[in-house]
Amino acid sequence: MLWHDGRTERQVLTLKLILLAAPGAGKGTQAENLSKHFGIPTISTGAILRKNIAEGTELGSIAKKYIDDGKFVPDEVMIDIVRKRLHEDDCKGGFILDGFPRNLAQADVLDKSDIEIDKVLTIEVDDETIIERLSGRLECEECGTTYHTVYRKPKKEGVCDNCGGKLIVRADDKPEIIKSRLATYHSQTEPLKEFYRAKGMLVTVIGQNGIEKTTEKVLEALEN
Repeated sequence: MLWHDGRTERQVLTLKLILLAAPGAGKGTQAENLSKHFGIPTISTGAILRKNIAEGTELGSIAKKYIDDGKFVPDEVMIDIVRKRLHEDDCKGGFILDGFPRNLAQADVLDKSDIEIDKVLTIEVDDETIIERLSGRLECEECGTTYHTVYRKPKKEGVCDNCGGKLIVRADDKPEIIKSRLATYHSQTEPLKEFYRAKGMLVTVIGQNGIEKTTEKVLEALEN
């Protein structure tokens, strides 16, 4: 992980980052901001999976069989899909891995692979704040860009700034569903923080009141 100090800005040569945060903590928005700031792609495992299935790749076909049977895609298949994506040209300068690993078993598989990771960033937001945030969240049904009725309003009500798609409330943003998702995160994904802390890779940022303030804290933490 290297930087050049040209003027006042820092240019990243390589940054291979895992991004962790509870659902609703602003992970997607911060990933988008970091991607623009550092000029590296955000790699969403969900998006990779959908792309492979849509294109009918060998890995996509294997994954589809598990999904169609209502089963989780095995970690070994997921790591192969991730590895293939990270070897594409746009990842040579680094990447932001969002959505993988989700549990200790996946972290172990990733750790034993040939994929190198520089740092693991966790954004901390308490559950009460997350429930409040998600109750006002909107999502573009076309491109998946997220907005909020208070914190991140679109330029035109109900319309996505990026693609003009319709903004909708996700079915899983109901309070009872949010609490269930948070419980899953705390039991399955949160243990990853200690896993990576023990390796000296964990960077912790407390989520702020405001996207820009959180981004500032994230950049400070990553660049120190």
